[in-house]
Amino acid sequence: MFPIRNTVPTRYPPVITWVLIATNCIAFLFEISLSPYELEQLLYQFALVPARYSGILASDGIDPAIDDVLPLFTMMFLHGGWLHLILNMWTLWLFGPTIEDRLGHGRYLAFYLACGVAASVAHIFFNPVSIVPALGASGAIAGVLGSYMRLFPLARVVVVIPILFIPLFFEVYAFFYVGFWFLMQILQGLLDLAVTPMRADVAWWAHIGGFVAGFALVSLIVQSERRYRAYYRDEGVLGFDPEGRM
Repeated sequence: MFPIRNTVPTRYPPVITWVLIATNCIAFLFEISLSPYELEQLLYQFALVPARYSGILASDGIDPAIDDVLPLFTMMFLHGGWLHLILNMWTLWLFGPTIEDRLGHGRYLAFYLACGVAASVAHIFFNPVSIVPALGASGAIAGVLGSYMRLFPLARVVVVIPILFIPLFFEVYAFFYVGFWFLMQILQGLLDLAVTPMRADVAWWAHIGGFVAGFALVSLIVQSERRYRAYYRDEGVLGFDPEGRM
């Protein structure tokens, strides 16, 4: 299932979502301008290498330095290829504006970064000896998906399912689409631990950590109706009501 439409209407321009997408794109253009050696140095400095935190996790009295903390944030603005970038930015473009609209710009930015850090911590915890740099915005975006499922479980998401070369379009509930995605992350994460415990090619547990953080945090910081006027029933889009339902 590939999502192509979010049916929940918004009132305010998603400025922070635009800025996040632009920042990710600029960072990726900078990455591809580097030589292979320069790119390797960049990734080992600003992507997330779990093994560098092994001493901290083992409680060996090693205090984290700023160089250790920075990758928890910078890794979410780096990507491993065009497809990686496009899929992440498409998902952020679809679901980010709805969450930004309900949280407000400042809260949304803090929320996004917090989910990204939670994703980084989860990846380190489940892959403590990995020397493979982890990078990508998918952990933070997983937090956006988790918050969307929490706030709009019965909203409809328009998805396309290609059958051979024929695209079929469906409307599915958000809890089904996002829940199915989350279940796949858990299954893949468990399989990854069982088969390749020393190495993680895909940061499944970062996705899980970001999702759980987003699901748990959003209800604590969503704007009250006093600050964000509730929609009237005729303010939906394309035949959907304000909660994205038919």
